[in-house]
Amino acid sequence: MITLKGAFKYLPTIGIFAFFGIYIIAAKLYPGGSIADIDSTGFDWRSNHWCNLMRENAINGVENQDRSLAITGITILCISMIVFFFQFANHFEKTRHWKLIIKISGALAMISATFIFTKYHNVMTTILSISGSLVIIGMIRALHNNHLNFFKVMGVLCIFIIALNNFFYFNEALTRYSPVIQKIAFVLILSWTIGLNAIMNRKKGSQLSP
Repeated sequence: MITLKGAFKYLPTIGIFAFFGIYIIAAKLYPGGSIADIDSTGFDWRSNHWCNLMRENAINGVENQDRSLAITGITILCISMIVFFFQFANHFEKTRHWKLIIKISGALAMISATFIFTKYHNVMTTILSISGSLVIIGMIRALHNNHLNFFKVMGVLCIFIIALNNFFYFNEALTRYSPVIQKIAFVLILSWTIGLNAIMNRKKGSQLSP
């Protein structure tokens, strides 16, 4: 039987799966328009960014009546990730100031992500990228100290994909490719999180075993 405490331990994973589900539903309901074709219909997985789903009006000019669903999805994800960063810091990091760096940077990154749909999109994206990279650096350090080499390498790949995503997004000649890079980043980073969430709870379970 799953208890409330047990569910909270896996809240990051639950939130991530909820986000992916909402992402798919919101994408199916998106009116249309992308950076590749303004007048297109529906969500193009190769040409639309996630934030397009949170616009008041779709890129093709049609009212986006389901933006609240997408905003709910990103809010669920960000709350779940904040919980994850706190869990990770408490579980893996022994140094007080690095614990604070992981918690504060993680929370700042997720708060900025929550408001990425506003007119301050580019500012929020920059804060998200800087804070997100800082928290991942802190996590890589902790993973190295705990000899979790596979997850350490995944963390390095996460930083690389974040940098690549920003390079493509802010380069006019490459912007059209950034939606694909963004989706790869989502899958990589959130898969990394799910794996670490499982590792944390498995270790806790083994420590409690006789």
